[in-house]
Amino acid sequence: MNKVLLVEDDPRVASFILRGLEENHYQVKTVSKGHEAVKEATENSFDIIILDIMLPDITGFEVCEILRNRKITVPILILSALDTPQEKVKGLQSGADDYLAKPFLFEELLARINAQLRRAEFSNGILDFQSYAGIEINMKEQSATRDGKELNLSSRELKLLIFFMKNREKALSRTSIAQAVWNIDFDTTSNTVDVYINYLRNKIDKNFPVPLIHTVKGTGYMLKQKSHES
Repeated sequence: MNKVLLVEDDPRVASFILRGLEENHYQVKTVSKGHEAVKEATENSFDIIILDIMLPDITGFEVCEILRNRKITVPILILSALDTPQEKVKGLQSGADDYLAKPFLFEELLARINAQLRRAEFSNGILDFQSYAGIEINMKEQSATRDGKELNLSSRELKLLIFFMKNREKALSRTSIAQAVWNIDFDTTSNTVDVYINYLRNKIDKNFPVPLIHTVKGTGYMLKQKSHES
């Protein structure tokens, strides 16, 4: 069961979020002040922190900065009525991983929580795969090899390879690739996905006897040991 630290000084909002998270099988600890949040996050282990900005003692921005200075890397999702671009930038610069403005749909909050938990699992190397067809991914070192040969991938190329590895032997659309790797909606006029596929192909397929990335006509791409439809 994932543990959530909820930092919210509005009792109604806190009660609403608490009830929704518990219904979705999260274990939730609630506090209403920034210093309480720092104490809880320092002394206990949480999987994610949901953090308001306007708190009665110190701001959520200050909470983020204190925790990051203490090398506490738990994902932080800011949930605030302050929704200007400047406030969002400030939140992310202070160390938050995501920023959701109030009012909000609980379904979106839940989706963002789940996304942050998945990213944390990737960063910690908690994967249901790390190898396929001679490819080995080392999440701790953020590197990859094929048949023992270092692939020298950029961070974006590695993220793309991880998505392929997680969905190996499945046909992936350009839209799903763009959303997973760039967190954007696919622009049909853009060739970004195809360009990065070519970059990745040059590193994991070139100079190897068996190609792994295949074009699936009318769909997109697939990572597979044998061609599906090239």
